[in-house]
Amino acid sequence: MINATKNIAVRAFVAGAAGLFIHSLALATIPVQHWTQASGAEVYLVENPAIPMLDVQIDFDAGSRRDPASQTGLASVTAGMLDKGVRAKDGEATKDENALSEAWADLGAQFGAGASADRLSFSLRSLTEPGLLDKAVALAAREMAEPSFPDAIWQRERQRLQAALKESYTRPASVIRRAYAPAVYGSHPYGYEVTEATLARISVADMRALHAASVVACRARISMVGAVTRAQADSIAARLLSRLPQVACASLPPLPPVPEVAPLAQAQEKRIPFESAQAHVLIGQPGYKRDDPDHFALSVGNYILGGGGFVSRLTTQVREKRGLAYGVSSSFSPGRHAGSFTVGLQTRPDQAMQAVELVRQVLKDFVANGPTPAELQAAKDNLIGGFALGLDSNRGLLSNIAGMAWNGLPLDYLDTWTQQVDKVTVADVKAAFARKLQPEKMVTVILGAAP
Repeated sequence: MINATKNIAVRAFVAGAAGLFIHSLALATIPVQHWTQASGAEVYLVENPAIPMLDVQIDFDAGSRRDPASQTGLASVTAGMLDKGVRAKDGEATKDENALSEAWADLGAQFGAGASADRLSFSLRSLTEPGLLDKAVALAAREMAEPSFPDAIWQRERQRLQAALKESYTRPASVIRRAYAPAVYGSHPYGYEVTEATLARISVADMRALHAASVVACRARISMVGAVTRAQADSIAARLLSRLPQVACASLPPLPPVPEVAPLAQAQEKRIPFESAQAHVLIGQPGYKRDDPDHFALSVGNYILGGGGFVSRLTTQVREKRGLAYGVSSSFSPGRHAGSFTVGLQTRPDQAMQAVELVRQVLKDFVANGPTPAELQAAKDNLIGGFALGLDSNRGLLSNIAGMAWNGLPLDYLDTWTQQVDKVTVADVKAAFARKLQPEKMVTVILGAAP
């Protein structure tokens, strides 16, 4: 077992060294290597020989967008159960959740799983000392391929999740989100919400079926950042997937298609009575898919509109000039399908409608006229100046590489990011927003006590 004090010291040194290395890397080019293994898995690698660490993310197309409506939450709870034990196989003994936790602690490594709307993801972080890394890869391969899904643990976890759901109904932010998402997405899975009833319909058999159908080697996208060569990365990727089904994706039944998000046909306004000191407001509509060619124009434009904090137009108009809210912001959430465009704010109940009408007017003006040249230049300067901050750690860089891999972005995406931002024009922003947003057809949800 690694001495705990030594382990903490090593990790502190590695974290500091990683930040220095990645910061300098972000200022130069980021050489992303990509290849496809014989299994069909795609591998993306950024070599970082300066520090003895490896970060890995493995993504599968098994996110919540594939949940049956009656079992919303299936992907999320499946991911949550993956560290609750591995079954015995090939002479290796079963491990329960406590044994797994102790095994990872002994290695000084981390492994976990999670589900987003689009993907089921596994993550591994380990020092690259051969004796440690080999054991970490072997244990990760077992946990990813041979989860035991113990029913007694699921009964415990389901009770915990149902209790957490009931508690969330007392929080205004949770209540308004649960009303807003279905209103924006309609019948699309992006708008599904977990309930006590959907959790009650999920069994460990359903988790096993999801895992067996989706977590197969040929469907993996593996992203790595760390002190390994391409040959070493290829071997590690193969070992991580070695216990999964090794079949050609062409021989598997295709994953069921997921429909696109339908545009809103008309404006909707929903009021939710709730005893709270402030009114909570969400305004929005379906936005755009991540592979949309308008991505850079929309990102820069949203920074100007409401994503830039105190320098945004919404903050200037709603907070600074009229004092209607302490904070107001806008955001896009693009994915495999059109994620939402959302404006959010909190205000006094008696000011809620005044704030809503002002936000609507600011949106209408921005879509009609676009930003000013001064606003555009300030936004580009801020975005370009802060770009390296998103790449200043192994994990930050890995998140970007995994996003490139998942969305099929070009290998020089990070190298050309600042140039793509810099070439956005006022006309580009105005045209992109006109194509994507319809201020007259947005959803508005207002939660709070009557004024």
